[in-house]
Amino acid sequence: MVWDFHKRLRGFVRNKSGNVATIFAFSVPLVAGGAAFGLESGIWYLDQGKLQQAADAAAYAAGLEKRAGSSPQAMLAAAQSAAAANGFNATLGTVTLHAPPTSGTHKDDKSAEVILTRREPRYFSQVFDDSVITLRSRAVANFQNASNACVLALDTSANQAVYFSGNSTATFTGCNVMTNSLSASSIYSQGSTRVTAPCLMTTGGVSLGALVTQTVCTSAKTGLPPVADPFRNVPEPTVPGTCQNSNGATLQPGRYCGGLAINKNVTFNPGVYIIDGGTFRVNGNSTLSGSGVMFYLTNNATLAFNGNTVLTLTPPTTGTYKGMLFFGSRSNGTTTSITVNGNMASKMTGAIYFPKQPVSYLGNFQGHNGCTQLVARTIAWSGNTTVAIDCSAYGMSALAVGGVVKLVE
Repeated sequence: MVWDFHKRLRGFVRNKSGNVATIFAFSVPLVAGGAAFGLESGIWYLDQGKLQQAADAAAYAAGLEKRAGSSPQAMLAAAQSAAAANGFNATLGTVTLHAPPTSGTHKDDKSAEVILTRREPRYFSQVFDDSVITLRSRAVANFQNASNACVLALDTSANQAVYFSGNSTATFTGCNVMTNSLSASSIYSQGSTRVTAPCLMTTGGVSLGALVTQTVCTSAKTGLPPVADPFRNVPEPTVPGTCQNSNGATLQPGRYCGGLAINKNVTFNPGVYIIDGGTFRVNGNSTLSGSGVMFYLTNNATLAFNGNTVLTLTPPTTGTYKGMLFFGSRSNGTTTSITVNGNMASKMTGAIYFPKQPVSYLGNFQGHNGCTQLVARTIAWSGNTTVAIDCSAYGMSALAVGGVVKLVE
């Protein structure tokens, strides 16, 4: 019996048809599993490509908002919308925005980084592995400014947002005139005024009825993207409770309640002067001088400088308000106009910034070495002046304009 059992066992082992069947039976799950894994890997690969496409679109949208000076919340919303438009399902993943980016070679304030993640479902492969598959795609958009400006009107719809008129000559050396208005006449000139600038630049169009010479551009650049308020992140000064006395030939920094009236020659010591309501008024034949000063107008305060006034004012060159000479509160009313006036002897150096108010720039004066910048809701120009761009010695930075958004990583 023993010999018969061994004989039968040797016969089973030597039976090739049985071996093939057995090996095939054991191989089927492995082959099926490999095929399933290959199929799912292909699906994941396709989904990775779609995810990268969505990330690219999201980064580009965020970059556009970055260039326009939008808030991080607006940038994220734009990124989420662009990702969704390119097939991204927010319920299966996340959208993360970093501006500036936290990694890569473009960790600068002109870049936006978007990271998308997506959880991938398992099908056949979950028999062998139930761990979560997460895809990740990253994209970075960057923009570089095309040029610089020294006049910028922020209103996005006003007609004649920058307006040149009268018998005047305005020369802009090395810096452009820019408006964010979509109006067909966002830059307007009339009368016998003469304007010379490298380029006139606008989101809308121009209507030029007076002599305009563009030294770089052959014609005005229209249809450009809007420019972010260059001073949007500059904080407004804290208004103290005590009011300063405006008597005397030398004034001190602080709060001047109900306006500030000057009827004589006055020197301003360095610091921040807060004009809280009323009018900062300077009557004729007065002389104002001050180095390292900044005037902050709040509570709808206005300016009224007589044309015979001689102004010799320069801004701080360091600190929070470097380069800033006049700062209109962002809470001031949009109908409260600002009139800046002076004569040929005046040197008013620095940025004149009234983001919510229209400014009329009158008289015949300029900053030291032409160092004046004007950023306001709208700007009406009817004086003789020369404005330049290289003003770093006075703490002033160039006002960047334009720039093409592109994917860089």
